[in-house]
Amino acid sequence: MNILIVDDVHEVLLEKFDKANISYSYQPNITRTEAEEIISAYSGLIIRSKFQVDQAFIDLAPPLRLIGRAGAGMDNIDEEYAAQKGIQLLPANEGNCDAVGEHLIGMLLSLMNNLNRGNTEIRQGFWKREENRGYELKGKTVALIGYGHNGQAMAKKLSGFDVKVIAYDKYKTGFSDQYATEVSMEEIVKQADVVSFHIPLTRETKGMINAEYLYHFRKPIFFLMGARGGIVDIPAVLNALDSGKIIGAAFDVLPVEKFPALGEQDWYPELIKRDNVLLSPHVAGWTFESYFKLSDILADKVIRYLNS
Repeated sequence: MNILIVDDVHEVLLEKFDKANISYSYQPNITRTEAEEIISAYSGLIIRSKFQVDQAFIDLAPPLRLIGRAGAGMDNIDEEYAAQKGIQLLPANEGNCDAVGEHLIGMLLSLMNNLNRGNTEIRQGFWKREENRGYELKGKTVALIGYGHNGQAMAKKLSGFDVKVIAYDKYKTGFSDQYATEVSMEEIVKQADVVSFHIPLTRETKGMINAEYLYHFRKPIFFLMGARGGIVDIPAVLNALDSGKIIGAAFDVLPVEKFPALGEQDWYPELIKRDNVLLSPHVAGWTFESYFKLSDILADKVIRYLNS
């Protein structure tokens, strides 16, 4: 196995590969065009989010047997085509689930207590107590859509807040545990006070959260999006904020990210002018600790696969 590493990874991955006598080329500054020119010489690829590993790229690498992603999810990789080619896919979902859970709870508490708005107002010379009266999380029902590594970590971290945690996962059953109760989507829309999404971006989930989806929720909700931006239709969320169906919304991910492309979206001016919307630049899963864990876990998975 000769592995091309095209993204920045923690040195622990390189150290483990060295110890296991795995041959690799570490080129974190390589471009896709440059990678296309040399990938045919490699049987393995390690990537984070630098570029799309699509059918065209995979076809340039007949010897490719392994693609590892030092991140959660495989949405920048054509999983179906890779499977057809017999390529083993190894994500490191376990590496940043704690970071995502903590980040989303932080965003939720900020929304419920108007921390961002209050901070801004004080800096501008305004002292508004009644206008910034908040909600307590205790006693609320938090609904998790998706109960993989991220959903489970979120549920565990919520356990100390005296909340009821319910979860729906289309692809799993019988997963109730001490932290969350499995329910149907019908129960989610009836009970939820908070909705947090922990699902991958696929053909099925792209644009899933639209006006029709949000219409069914019975109570006003706090909306947390830390999964993938392509899942949500932003104008639908804006309309739900206007109608009061959504009390506050937090986004760590958006359908379009980075500037200038983000600033060119029709919905961007409407999104940023609202003080009940909280935004962060896709960093929920990118802590100092998760940087290490993602590489550490992926290295172990690659070594186990090669030794199997």
